[in-house]
Amino acid sequence: MDDKTARNFLIAQGTALLTQRNPDDLLVRLRSGKSPVPGQLTSILLALKIAFDALKEETHLDRELVYAIHQLCFESRQLYDAGLRSGVEWPPMLNEDLNRIAIAVRSIFAGTWQ
Repeated sequence: MDDKTARNFLIAQGTALLTQRNPDDLLVRLRSGKSPVPGQLTSILLALKIAFDALKEETHLDRELVYAIHQLCFESRQLYDAGLRSGVEWPPMLNEDLNRIAIAVRSIFAGTWQ
């Protein structure tokens, strides 16, 4: 995955609740109480690492990408917690993977991989 592909993938995943283009986007699946597609979180984490590497020296970040990764981080946690309150039985590693997404997004904002 190159940085352009990673950027486009993250924007698609992070704006999924607005666009509703793909029912298999992470946020759409979580909103429906469904687990992520196998390999989806690995792909998101990989894309975040690639985005970090591409942006670590940048002093200004692209607003569209920033919005998407913020939504991906924030909304995934909100939807996970809402699912727990509703009795959804999430996969055992989902909570940890969402934490890893949050750390990766924070790393992009900070410019230092955490």
